[in-house]
Amino acid sequence: MNLTHSESIKEIATALAKAQSLIEGASKDSANPFFKSSYADLSSVWAAVRKPLTANGIAVIQSPHADGLRVSVDTLLTHISGEWMRGTVSVSAKEDSPQAVGSCITYLRRYALQSFAGVAPEDDDGEAAEGRKGGKAALKTAPKTPDGFAGWLMDMEATVDNGFDALQSAWKSSKNEYRKHLADTDQAKWESMKAAAARAI
Repeated sequence: MNLTHSESIKEIATALAKAQSLIEGASKDSANPFFKSSYADLSSVWAAVRKPLTANGIAVIQSPHADGLRVSVDTLLTHISGEWMRGTVSVSAKEDSPQAVGSCITYLRRYALQSFAGVAPEDDDGEAAEGRKGGKAALKTAPKTPDGFAGWLMDMEATVDNGFDALQSAWKSSKNEYRKHLADTDQAKWESMKAAAARAI
């Protein structure tokens, strides 16, 4: 994310720090309805961060734009002091269609909002990175990730906000090797994505 900001960020940085302390407490609370699953969709992230941000005088403005297949979202955090921070993230849509572009925009909005607000998703890959499962060292070698899997998974995550039917349709039209790899390596993620999609509409 490319970050720019006002000449001074003393006030907004202080306010953001206070807001993040509240958001962190919420995201780790097992009773919090927004983060019960390992996947948090855009509406869930918004619901979790809105009150802490506004309570500390911070407003969020997100502006999407596209240039062909290149899709970008500008995210602006403004503070009541007049100070501001702005960041831009971009990805390439898999095709030039409203649905593909819309999915990218949703994904980028969520990604940028989580990054600015300091939200750490519960599907933290720390354990996986350390090669652990259930507190014990993993003995099996991780399956080879198919080419293009990361981009496909990003598209699937963005589709969550379009509802369960849209997610199911995207799943059925996906390559079998992608579906198999997700099922073999992170079935819980797929289940939580379905649960989030069911809540989206």
